[in-house]
Amino acid sequence: MGNSSTQPGPGAPRMMEVILLLALFLYGIPALEFPVYRMQQYSLEGHTHGCRSVQVNAESRTLEVEILTRRCVLMRITEFSVERWSREFVEREMEILRNETLFPVYFAVENKELLDMYEDTRSVSLSLTSASAWEVLFGMVMGSGFQMTTNEVQSKPIVHPVIVTLEGQLTGRGGDVAELPSVVIVAHYDSFGAAPYLAYGADSNGSGVSVLLEMVRLFHLLYSDWRTQPRYNMVFALTGGGKFNYHGSKRWIEEHLDHSETSILHENVAFVLCLDTLANGDSLHLHVSRPPPEGSAQWEFLRQLQTVTQSPPFVGLNFSLVHKKINLGENFLVWEHEQFSWRRLPAFTASHLRSHKSGMRKSILDTRARVDITRLRRNTEVLYEALGRVLYSGTAKNLQIFTGALSVDEERLSAILDWLASQPRAAQLLDRTHPILSTAEHLFKRHLKGVRRHVFKPDEGQPDFVFYDQMKQTMTSHRVKPAVFDLFMAVIIAAYLGLIHQAIQNFGPAYNRFVHLIAKQKRK
Repeated sequence: MGNSSTQPGPGAPRMMEVILLLALFLYGIPALEFPVYRMQQYSLEGHTHGCRSVQVNAESRTLEVEILTRRCVLMRITEFSVERWSREFVEREMEILRNETLFPVYFAVENKELLDMYEDTRSVSLSLTSASAWEVLFGMVMGSGFQMTTNEVQSKPIVHPVIVTLEGQLTGRGGDVAELPSVVIVAHYDSFGAAPYLAYGADSNGSGVSVLLEMVRLFHLLYSDWRTQPRYNMVFALTGGGKFNYHGSKRWIEEHLDHSETSILHENVAFVLCLDTLANGDSLHLHVSRPPPEGSAQWEFLRQLQTVTQSPPFVGLNFSLVHKKINLGENFLVWEHEQFSWRRLPAFTASHLRSHKSGMRKSILDTRARVDITRLRRNTEVLYEALGRVLYSGTAKNLQIFTGALSVDEERLSAILDWLASQPRAAQLLDRTHPILSTAEHLFKRHLKGVRRHVFKPDEGQPDFVFYDQMKQTMTSHRVKPAVFDLFMAVIIAAYLGLIHQAIQNFGPAYNRFVHLIAKQKRK
């Protein structure tokens, strides 16, 4: 038998080169990897909220496409109208967090590579919504999208989560210290938003923590000298779990009232002042569950606030008392003072927000760039002055405390707020050793006495809160052709092979006919 192997024709190497280049074009594009932050997932008081799913493995599309089944939808916040984008996003952010969703939802910080990917995806999506059927078909065949994938690991409950509350005291002068009335200043330090790793909480409640730490410094100076010690004890508390029904406050109160026969909250509590969202606006509101009785220390503080806000340099600051009863039918409290009111402790919350329904209290848009340090300093001075007039009521009626060395330090306030707003403070991310807690504890020990750290864990049988992991992922995007492109290529290849088959089958007769025609021409 002769050698039946055939050598490739002169066109074969060129064809192989073209196929190789096509393969490099389709598959040689490097994948884009970028960090993404998953939407909240947690359980509170038996109710599940947020996003249960983690894994993403779908082709990208934008909102221009009507049918988004089995697609990874890309969307930019700035797609909202310029005038309403912030409000609309905050409303949707609150809505998706009220309930549980089975779809994985991720957030990413925009950069040039992500924006280019988004624009390419949007072009494909627009081509699929064209009025012309031919343009739609062409877009389906020639357009290239991105396959978005994440790790296949499913989320699990965080093992041994904790909520930490810090407390410290300043002791008043005269008589039996245990019989002196106590003023309690409270602020929760954790933040909240659609994605824990993007929840910086500059106003809510970085501002409240900043005011409390500045008050700790200023009142420490007053209490350090026995000549300026008032006849009040002061208690400062930084509470955790503020965005989870103020769980840190609840457990802290229980620790003092239910598990201790003598404590700072068992004794004569003049009032509890909670600090929340104080770095914006031209108003200051005092939220209460019940109006303070006339003649009480709580009523005196309210009266002094009214006096201070009507005096220079605070004329123009709108002040009001907002009375809202605790709704016994609701599972969740809306202000921190309500945890104290439940236990019949006189309490209120100071805030520039008139309503607890403001979405900015729980939004990833609550960043350092959106707060005003000047307004934060003003509100700190107002609260500081009113507190001072209550503490020194027997000394001078029109005493102005915030002067000289005792004045509020705006640079210090700004530095504290910058520090707090530079890192996410979602409760899921805060463990015992987190820098936020260790630094705050250091500041407490520097200025206060009796500093204690209360660590609260959920009940193992029926946990009142459950946090989940996998809050941060790496997403990979591969440029891919749509599935219809494979069908189109299959049709082209089948047609090509069919033509080749027909050519081979008819080559003999065609060749004989051609030879016959040549011979006939020669005979002529």
